[in-house]
Amino acid sequence: MKVSDYVLERLRDWEVEHVFAYPGDGINGLLAAWGRAENRPVFVQARHEEMAAFEAVGYAKFSGRTGVCAATSGPGAIHLLNGLYDAKLDHVPVVAIVGQTDRTAMGGSYQQEVDLLSLYKDVASEYCEMVTVPAQLPNVLDRAMRIAATRRTVTAVIIPADVQELDYEPPAHAFKQVPSSLGVPHYAPVPAQDDLARAAEVLNAGEKVAILVGQGARHARAEVERVADLLGAGVAKALLGKDALPDTLPYVTGAIGLLGTRASYELMRDCDTLLVVGSSFPYTQFLPEFGKARAVQIDLDPAMIGLRYPFEVNLVGDAGEALRRLIPLLEQKTDGAWRKTVEDNAARWWEVMRRRAEVSADPINPEYVVHTLDALLPDNAILAADSGSAANWYARHLRFRGAIRGSLSGTLATMGPGVPYAIGAKFAHPDRPAIAIVGDGAMQMNGLAELITAAKYHHEWSDPRLIVAVLNNHDLNQVTWEMRAMQGAPQFEPSQSLPDIRYADVATLFGLYGARVERPEDVEPVWRQALAADRPFVIDFRTDPAVPPIPPHASWDQIKAAALSVLKGDSDRGSVVRQGVKAKVQEFLPGHGGN
Repeated sequence: MKVSDYVLERLRDWEVEHVFAYPGDGINGLLAAWGRAENRPVFVQARHEEMAAFEAVGYAKFSGRTGVCAATSGPGAIHLLNGLYDAKLDHVPVVAIVGQTDRTAMGGSYQQEVDLLSLYKDVASEYCEMVTVPAQLPNVLDRAMRIAATRRTVTAVIIPADVQELDYEPPAHAFKQVPSSLGVPHYAPVPAQDDLARAAEVLNAGEKVAILVGQGARHARAEVERVADLLGAGVAKALLGKDALPDTLPYVTGAIGLLGTRASYELMRDCDTLLVVGSSFPYTQFLPEFGKARAVQIDLDPAMIGLRYPFEVNLVGDAGEALRRLIPLLEQKTDGAWRKTVEDNAARWWEVMRRRAEVSADPINPEYVVHTLDALLPDNAILAADSGSAANWYARHLRFRGAIRGSLSGTLATMGPGVPYAIGAKFAHPDRPAIAIVGDGAMQMNGLAELITAAKYHHEWSDPRLIVAVLNNHDLNQVTWEMRAMQGAPQFEPSQSLPDIRYADVATLFGLYGARVERPEDVEPVWRQALAADRPFVIDFRTDPAVPPIPPHASWDQIKAAALSVLKGDSDRGSVVRQGVKAKVQEFLPGHGGN
């Protein structure tokens, strides 16, 4: 048995079923071993190493398991980095296995020789090791898998090409030999009872309680609902926690932050008590004013405690276990006025979203595209959104319910993961439909090539539905509107304007289905067609770049700056003013009275 054979055997022992990768001579030994192992675990060939890393992230996010990706030495290892940073910043377990030049060439400025230990020192800061002798395995690989899973982070194993070809020798029962074992124990840390009592005192004393949940609360849905009912609280969701609680609950106000809802903004503005569960939401300005609210935090990671707000009580522990111990200490609130206010605000917000989706646009309102999908979503759908204005509509218009899952690049906010996330989701759950909502910028950056990956593998999925919805507005729209609102600058065409690509036609060339939609009346029929398809389907929605993704906290000064910047722009943007920027803003911000 070669070292490369043993690596794959050990991955199988860890129950790794897929490795998202791209080949290269730095991992030729591993590729040969894959051939001898009859492709177990399955080698999933992406079109680019960055996409392989994103697919591993998507797989990990939607499966709850550790994602594994692999790449060759030098450029292959470099290409993985963006996807690995996405995993690290969103606290997703991913193991990267990368090749390196032969040991005899190291230090000799050899072809594709990069100091990978230094390069990976930050992204895989919890564990990054190079295997130089066979006896280092299995310990190095086991620790990489275990640390990634338990610390929810990125780890890396570097294996020089010549080491991959050596005969495997296990560690001996000898001095300076390190044995190892498989498995990750299941454990759920809980806070101390005294800390729970202090937290209960704060929460019981509050009259207007707000709860903010993140992805760490995903497995504590029943407990969060019970606490919200006891405290008469409203619940806002960080974007990575969008699937932690159903939006069909009347007191759930939806997303919070720059991409969030006005109801969540009002919840945080007006509350006197805050409970944060499983979230490291970074934007302090969307939390209550300092000194206005007493606050409690629950988080599994002690390093993430107390970061975002002056919390009075910090509880370190698993969200579900902590809440189950907290619930008996909470008192039922009897005054329902606060809860009614929260529910009224949430209901009004959804009505505003409906009205915004109905606003006419040229040719199609992107909000109408996503709002129409909301009513058609299967209860077991998995959604991925790309960074940009598409993320706004994903955050604001889709009401999660049932077993619907969804994610995006939350903290890194990188462009390009939408399509590979959806592909990773299909390998995690081949029996569930996946939908990626992406802008034309992200589609041109990464998504087009990964359609080839979908075409290659969709026959292996029991449910072949993978829908890519491209919001095609010929504009890098989020940055365009940020410049208008924050700098009062007109659109800078050389940086923002994108060529019009016939995305649906490209899909059909790859053997997939595709449709270009240029009229609002065709939006719903095409969604239905795609949801009934027997293979991946690309929908090219021609959307209006003039629909502003302005956040719910925007001041009138920022709105005015955005409108004036449009007036300063060239004549092609005059249509934006004629459509009535002011009317759209009034719809978006009903609390401002429309003056």
